[in-house]
Amino acid sequence: MKVTDHIKKAKGNTLFSFEIIPPKKGNNIQDLYNNIDPLMEFNPPFIDVTTSREEYVYIEKEGLLDRKITRMRPGTVGICAAIKHKYNVDTVPHVLCGGFTKEETEYLLVDCHYLGIENVMALRGDTMSHQKYFEATKGGHTYATQLVDQIQNLNKGKYLHEVIEANHKADFCIGVAAYPEKHIEAPSLQTDLRRLKEKVDAGADYVVTQMFFDNQKYFKFVEAAKKAGITVPIIPGIKPIAVKRHLQLLPQVFKIDLPEDLILAVENCNGNKQVRQVGVEWCIQQSKELLDAGVPVLHYYSMGKSDNIKAIAAELF
Repeated sequence: MKVTDHIKKAKGNTLFSFEIIPPKKGNNIQDLYNNIDPLMEFNPPFIDVTTSREEYVYIEKEGLLDRKITRMRPGTVGICAAIKHKYNVDTVPHVLCGGFTKEETEYLLVDCHYLGIENVMALRGDTMSHQKYFEATKGGHTYATQLVDQIQNLNKGKYLHEVIEANHKADFCIGVAAYPEKHIEAPSLQTDLRRLKEKVDAGADYVVTQMFFDNQKYFKFVEAAKKAGITVPIIPGIKPIAVKRHLQLLPQVFKIDLPEDLILAVENCNGNKQVRQVGVEWCIQQSKELLDAGVPVLHYYSMGKSDNIKAIAAELF
């Protein structure tokens, strides 16, 4: 079922969902199942599975370092199929511009269609570690809007190099990202809203936000999006703080602000066990306010661990 259909079926009740990261290659999928199992009691209608960009590794060869490109967390579509089969839950693979040609994207989407996966999250993707700015892959897309266009063309039976008459066309529900405190590269929040409107106009069906820790940022963003003519569901993405270094890491990587009360609470913790509890308690209060506001879904960034997400969900669902 499509994410948007799950939202309609809920008839105003807030749903629970979460995002997972594929295990690094060489690891067993059972570790992933062990972290999904405790969250299934909260009946997530869908689970997102991220896709990692390629990265460079350096291999010593005859006294010299040879640079090779690799993917440390492959298998997003396969993991989606495995989760869908094991738990009878819809899955949402993340589809990236970065690291993929248009042909590779088409192959991925065709595989999703064959497997009965009806939802995809269309993202530009991050820059590679050695890049200062995002650079499109040769033969790939530069912007998420272009990726949404390609997915919508596939929904119409328009493949890259041909039009195929088929009885079972793809009919993907497309999610895209939004940034309540603006994207790191956007010159202004208003510019960022225009980019989001372009993605929705291209055919995006729903929006999931980047993490935020001040609900007022989300509420103001949703109001501004409505004024800009964006009417699709905007799902808040939430992440509990788990370690002390998140105070520096999250603002640096995601260019977000943390509330002063949260900063002081974390700074006063003796060790990361206390920090994790502070993160859980803050996230519970944040989630309760969002629930009261009637958000369509509470979507949690689990980062592969479920104990803190379970503690939060147990207070809400």
